[in-house]
Amino acid sequence: MSQWTSAVGAAQLARQLTSQQPRPAGPGTRKPPAYRALADGIRLLVLEGRVPVAARLPAERELALSLSVSRTTVAAAYEALRAEGFLESRRGAGSWTAVPAGNPLPARGLEPLPPESLGSMIDLGCASLPAPEPWLTRAIQGALEELPPYAHTHGDYPAGLPALRQMLAERYTERGIPTMPEQIMVTTGAMGAMDAICHLFAGRGERIAVESPSYANILQLMREAGARLVPVAMAEGLAGWDMARWRQVLRDAAPRLAYVVADFHNPTGALADEDQRRSLVEAARSAGTVLVVDETMSELYLDPDVKMPRPVCAFDPAGSTVLTVGSASKAFWAGMRIGWVRAAPDVIRSLVAARAYADLGTPVLEQLGVNWLMRTTGWDSAVSIRREQARDNRDALVAAVRRELPDWEFDVPSGGLTLWVRTGGLSGSRLAEVGERVGIRVPSGPRFGVDGAFEGYVRLPFTVGGPVAEEAATRLAAAARLVRTGATTGTEAPRTFVA
Repeated sequence: MSQWTSAVGAAQLARQLTSQQPRPAGPGTRKPPAYRALADGIRLLVLEGRVPVAARLPAERELALSLSVSRTTVAAAYEALRAEGFLESRRGAGSWTAVPAGNPLPARGLEPLPPESLGSMIDLGCASLPAPEPWLTRAIQGALEELPPYAHTHGDYPAGLPALRQMLAERYTERGIPTMPEQIMVTTGAMGAMDAICHLFAGRGERIAVESPSYANILQLMREAGARLVPVAMAEGLAGWDMARWRQVLRDAAPRLAYVVADFHNPTGALADEDQRRSLVEAARSAGTVLVVDETMSELYLDPDVKMPRPVCAFDPAGSTVLTVGSASKAFWAGMRIGWVRAAPDVIRSLVAARAYADLGTPVLEQLGVNWLMRTTGWDSAVSIRREQARDNRDALVAAVRRELPDWEFDVPSGGLTLWVRTGGLSGSRLAEVGERVGIRVPSGPRFGVDGAFEGYVRLPFTVGGPVAEEAATRLAAAARLVRTGATTGTEAPRTFVA
């Protein structure tokens, strides 16, 4: 990497380093030299994503003062990091974090497994649940009844069916954000919405600020669009956004776009509070950054005591700064490829015009199905089923992982579909590789970071429960033992598992 995209202050880095809890040393273990401990601490922060890749580090003298160590110690630590590939430097430009070229990076997306593999493999790759029947069948039946008038037209509706645009606008209005149908464009899933937004606002080489970690498939979409990703580390645990970091990045990097998941963040499960939402909108407006807010998890609150904050677009009701992306995929079913964008009317018109060179429009039958659900009690009933499924699966998976892997660390989110797990010092990439040999598919942490961060993490979705969750934890524990001992070859083929 030839240029840094963000900066870490000396005081901030010192706080992060001093907050690290060293592992207990075994009998007879010698304490490492000060420079080695400092280098290891910075390397761990990079691998965990708490310090972004391509972040400029403070000058040696500044960090030495903040840590109360000699400049020689910092210089030796920086030199060790350069030798290991975790630091790059250029005279006059300073030093910035990196990841070694040989570090294992994700090679595949989070595509679902083919049906023929499901008998022997437990798939934790995709955060998607089966359809909440009988509502899928009823929605399609209702759509078929309403289809005949549309069948007599050309069937191309680049902005979406007028009836569904009206329905979505009414739902936003009911949430306290007055919305016109002209502020809605229906898309082919949230990915279709993000693809349209990126092509309109972020040409090749443009900066896009993203949470670190963030949703893997969106990160890959942005990379393929040629964007320069600027990671902004999340606050610890489930605390949401680190607003000081966001203000700094928006001010210093001036990104064209920023992409965030405010509601039950994927993968951490964090829920941004109302003050964070207001502050981020204000900071984005001041920086001239378009803020794209992914609401696909917003209805998946799982605990009864959750009080949902107002949507982020409530702090920008006209939609000039905030573009909101929604979808039926998580709340209802991933096979119902219906998404939408809420924005200012002129933005919607630009998105619709650009769509003529992409997919032209979204399938009519699926739009009619979602409209039928939202017009009747079907949507609320189906989402209620989805919440119950996800809650039961979450509780079963949490209990099983805590029992089988007590050294793995995570915070239990109050909503969403994912658990973000620190793997007790094991490589997430190695766990993913070995896991497939013992019959479990799990995405490694680096898929959700920029340039290889989060090596010590995996994401576990709430897609299995009961005996399958128990077996999933057992297989994860088997993979962890193999990675820990280095015995990663010659493992037995997984047995067929039937729930």
